[in-house]
Amino acid sequence: MSLPDPVVIIIGAGPSGLATAASLTRLSIPYIILEREDCSASLWKKKSYDRLHLHLPKQYCQLPHIPFPTDFPKYVPKSQFPQYLDSYATHFHITPKFNRLVESARFDKSIEKWRVVARNVGSGEAEEYSGRFLVVATGESEEFVPVVEGLGGFTGEVIHSTGYKSGEKYRERRVLIVGCGNSGMEIAFDLAVHGAKTSIVVRSPIHILSKEMMYWGIELAKYLPFSTVESLVVLLSKLWYGGLEKYGIQRPNEGPFTLKKKYGKFPLVDSAGTYNKIKSGEIQVLPGIARIHGDEVEFENDNSHQFDTIIFATGFKRSTHKWLKVK
Repeated sequence: MSLPDPVVIIIGAGPSGLATAASLTRLSIPYIILEREDCSASLWKKKSYDRLHLHLPKQYCQLPHIPFPTDFPKYVPKSQFPQYLDSYATHFHITPKFNRLVESARFDKSIEKWRVVARNVGSGEAEEYSGRFLVVATGESEEFVPVVEGLGGFTGEVIHSTGYKSGEKYRERRVLIVGCGNSGMEIAFDLAVHGAKTSIVVRSPIHILSKEMMYWGIELAKYLPFSTVESLVVLLSKLWYGGLEKYGIQRPNEGPFTLKKKYGKFPLVDSAGTYNKIKSGEIQVLPGIARIHGDEVEFENDNSHQFDTIIFATGFKRSTHKWLKVK
């Protein structure tokens, strides 16, 4: 089924897709948004843990043209961020086509337009769209779980962090979190608070910064050279957190903002207080996994521990290569 041509086709109704739509609306440029889920911002609404907050002050995270409400806290929680996005969409009359799974997108030189085929999840019907411009706003949307020897034979529960909500049901259970990014560290904190016997795998060196360090780093970058700001932030981190090696954590040789700029790696923003839980021994830091036997996990230091649950906070991978045809 062919539908009227918009000028722009936006794929993905997360924050980036909504922001693009709002900007096009202000310029009176026709567009259409195709979203595979049944709602906008599905990662926030369906696949995030209860404790989640924005890791940066709200003024750095708001979408263009409309700021966060003044009564929202400085670090917006999960419960309020989707409210802001829904209000944003309503204000700009953004109405995505939900339950549209994009199967292919290619540029047709004969008509100088993008042709996009999407499957209507509800009816099963294929729909074809064409437009002069294509905006891919899908981000990294597919859960990534690394290959681990013996994982298929693990006798306990295995979930991705998108399936985790709260540590309440894990009290007294032995839980291993794989992945030491912000999600993994905050889930570890939440588990420890709820009385789980919590361990986390930290394979790579990481920077730990407080919320205040991140805030002042961003502010100072407006006035001081990049290298100067980064050196100050690293110095503050060392003074505040001290030596991390005794807890099984190494600092990278490159600074936190350099790592973000070069590799897209975010520093750990210790907004919940995970560091104190590690320091007190409530969260055990472990090296990389070597293999799994039943409920026993063997690590790269040749030590083994038993677990009831493994949570993979290993992020996401892109799926655009499956449907975006660039040749």
